[in-house]
Order: sequence, then C-alpha cells, then structure tokens
Amino acid sequence: MNEAVQAAPSDAVDKNYYRVTIRAPIHKVWAELTRENTVLPFFFNSTCKTPDGLKVGAPVRMVSKNGKHAAVVGDVIEFDPPYRYAHTFQFTSLDDPPCIIRYKLKEVDEGTEFTLISERVPEGSKSEKYMESGGHFITTNFKAVVETGKATSGGRFALFMMGLTAFMTPKSCRIENWPFDRKVNVD
Repeated sequence: MNEAVQAAPSDAVDKNYYRVTIRAPIHKVWAELTRENTVLPFFFNSTCKTPDGLKVGAPVRMVSKNGKHAAVVGDVIEFDPPYRYAHTFQFTSLDDPPCIIRYKLKEVDEGTEFTLISERVPEGSKSEKYMESGGHFITTNFKAVVETGKATSGGRFALFMMGLTAFMTPKSCRIENWPFDRKVNVD
C-alpha cells in the first residue's frame, strides 16, 4: 500500500487501524518514530518528552514547539524495539477518558509496514473525531518524513495553519497542568 488506509477488522470493533508501507528499513522507521526532544512534523509539530526515555511505565508528553503546552499525555505500556510501542493517550484539551495507541512495525519486501492502532476511543466523542483525521495525517506524513525528510505539502500547509492559531490553545493544555507524575490510566 502506498497511501495510508483505514481498515476495521471484524474482530476488533473498538479499534481503528491506519497502515502504510514505508520504503525504508525497520530500524530507520523505528528511530524516527521514537525520537525525543525534536519537533516531529508527523505528530503535529509536537516534541515527545519523557523524564528518562521511552520505556514501559514512563510517562510521555507531546509538547508544543515552544514547550508551553502539552497536547497529549500518556504512559508507555509496551516498548519492544523495533517492532512494537504502545501508550495510553489523552488529549489535554478534552474531558474524554484516555484510550490506547499502538504502533506496530513489520519488515516487508518493500521496506517497513507501519500500523497505527487506536483502541478504546469513546464512541461519538471529540477524541474519536480528532483521532480519525489524526490517524490519516500521522501515517501519511510519517511515511513522507521517513522517505523524503519532510511532511507532505498538505501536511506542511496544515502545520503552518496550526502554527498561526497556536495562540488559541486552551489554558487546560498548559504544560504546568500536566506534570510527569500525573498518570494516565486506562481502566
């Protein structure tokens, strides 16, 4: 598959899958996915922050370029380089309960199959709506960044527009409201 697609297997009604094949070796894809302290265009120009690195049990925050806001918070629940990484996931701007995000990498003839899976997203919630468009954005732009070094032209335009509206970020997203010791548990 060259483009990101969404598929919903019949045995996983509470999961959404976004899959793309990236023309790159698995270790390169893994390294890009798990980069910390660097702006990641495919994650909406956020920076992945942890207190002591990505590992099971570590809190993770997706922080704005200027470091003033956390868009997403969670805790790492699986970390198996270079194949699997999962974390709880909660938008800081919404009151929706947390869900789970899983990333799976698999070596294939064409390079690496990358799958993003969202689980336990509250049906009909704003989180569901955001994550549906976000899943497509992430997979499409992740592929582009790994293969070319930059997001798609549509992705770059979206990131530019998001930068223009950053001043409207809700106060609830301020980084001081989301310390690393604030756990994000999924029941």
